[in-house]
Amino acid sequence: MTLVGWLQILLFFGLVLAVTKPLGAYLFQVFEGPVRPLPRVLGPVERLLLKLCGVDARREQTWVRYALSLLAFSLVSVLLLYGVQRLQHVLPLNPQHLPAVEPALAFNTAVSFTTNTNWQSYAGESTLSHLTQMVGLTWQNFVSAAVGMGVALALARGLTRRPGPEGQKTLGDFWVDLVRGLLYVLLPLCVVYALFLVSQGVPQTLAPSLELTTREGMKQTVALGPVASQEAIKMLGTNGGGFFNANSAHPFENPTPLTNLVQMLSIFALPAALTSTYGKMARDTKQGWVLFAAMSVLFFAGVTAAYAAESQANPALAAARVVSEGNLEGKEVRFGVAASALFATVTTAASCGAVNAMHDSFTALGGLVPLLNIQLGEVIFGGVGAGLYGILVMGVLAVFIAGLMVGRTPEYLGKKIEAKEMKLAMLYVLIFPLLILGLAAVAAVLPAGVSSLHNAGPHGLSEILYAYTSGTGNNGSAFAGLNANTPFWNITLGLAMLAGRFLMIVPVLALAGAMVGKKTVAPGPGTFPTEGALFAGLLVSVVLIVGALTFFPALSLGPLVEHYLGQAGKVF
Repeated sequence: MTLVGWLQILLFFGLVLAVTKPLGAYLFQVFEGPVRPLPRVLGPVERLLLKLCGVDARREQTWVRYALSLLAFSLVSVLLLYGVQRLQHVLPLNPQHLPAVEPALAFNTAVSFTTNTNWQSYAGESTLSHLTQMVGLTWQNFVSAAVGMGVALALARGLTRRPGPEGQKTLGDFWVDLVRGLLYVLLPLCVVYALFLVSQGVPQTLAPSLELTTREGMKQTVALGPVASQEAIKMLGTNGGGFFNANSAHPFENPTPLTNLVQMLSIFALPAALTSTYGKMARDTKQGWVLFAAMSVLFFAGVTAAYAAESQANPALAAARVVSEGNLEGKEVRFGVAASALFATVTTAASCGAVNAMHDSFTALGGLVPLLNIQLGEVIFGGVGAGLYGILVMGVLAVFIAGLMVGRTPEYLGKKIEAKEMKLAMLYVLIFPLLILGLAAVAAVLPAGVSSLHNAGPHGLSEILYAYTSGTGNNGSAFAGLNANTPFWNITLGLAMLAGRFLMIVPVLALAGAMVGKKTVAPGPGTFPTEGALFAGLLVSVVLIVGALTFFPALSLGPLVEHYLGQAGKVF
């Protein structure tokens, strides 16, 4: 590790810290303020869109109606994206004359982008047309991020709203949250972001691929397309799906160290800002900063471990006595070890899935960090919205544990946490490992699963475990040694992504509905404070204990065994 490498990490985090409060205040004004930004410009557009949808912004929904609206919208999104892929060969803007996407892959991709996972079992530039990438994928990048923000806001309202005389039972309106998230947040930010990327050399064109002749007289095809527009929402919406197969390692997606820094910043920007928004909703900004602090501790632990591991030479090279400046396999030289380790930590901490280096080529312990980041439950800043509602569920668990310690009914923001709320919180926590470990166990013993592995031994197990962890955690990154473009993997990963998104969103909304009508009680001598360092420490401990107890046995058989075998000179 070098001083320059640490300065890159600290500069990145300093920028995240700098944008958290102002962007959080802006989000609060958009979703909770009496007057939204640019009311004379965007106000008429919002009212027109809501009118076309038949929505009255003054009427709100219960958690059940909010959930049904979200599920119905997502179902239609899956069907439409599936249809676009199956028909792309007869639709316009297909300059490469690409054929229709086969059914299993089309299902996987439709589910992947609808759930904000953006897992890609295909090479984008050789599989999907310009129209499919723009109308299908980019649209889903926008709306899936807006859906995540809506769920986080619904839970925040359930925890922070004070009931009226008859008890508050509503959580906002799904359609209003969706429109405002798109109109006031994602679209304007992405317009500016895309223009910045174009200025740095990222293509934005409808032209077909270029056919070039090299100096040696060889023919080379250079893929082009509307890259900058997809790249902007890919990062800002924590989606991660690349226009090109190489994702953010491709020079057309991520051409310079400056774009690399801005891309990492944009991944964390909205998830970090939502913690500040939550503090304003709770009428106590310390509540938001405590969540931010807990996330930051987990982030720094991960990036330190990843940077330390990747700064070591590859065990095979070390055994051959080859001098190496860290593990450079699978990394772009223009980024180096520090920026690659930082990017891997950021993208898996925030459930983005974009990569500027191949995680499969990381050292065993270096690859353990992105894997564990996802397995901790998408709470280290997490996806847009998903990070906030994930850490809030962990906060409810932490408060409950604190209540058990002092022998009284736990309270969070003055509302009692009772049996119903704990059942919903535990349902949220248990669904995640059940899906990951259950599906990984099936894939590890079935011929259809293991036939896709390119590596034997513990690294092969890590590839299987990473695939289902990434799919269920709605991350989308992968250990690329696994060929996932088979019917078995496309279907099982598609089911994992669906369940990992919606079987966890429904308990979150139910928890919000259970909390929103509760009366608040004044703090007493036994009330556990949730705005200080003690709660932040307890929250970090709960996240680590839940993740460690659940996944440590599987990790011991995968990355940890691989590390010790590598130290003994046995490399898989």
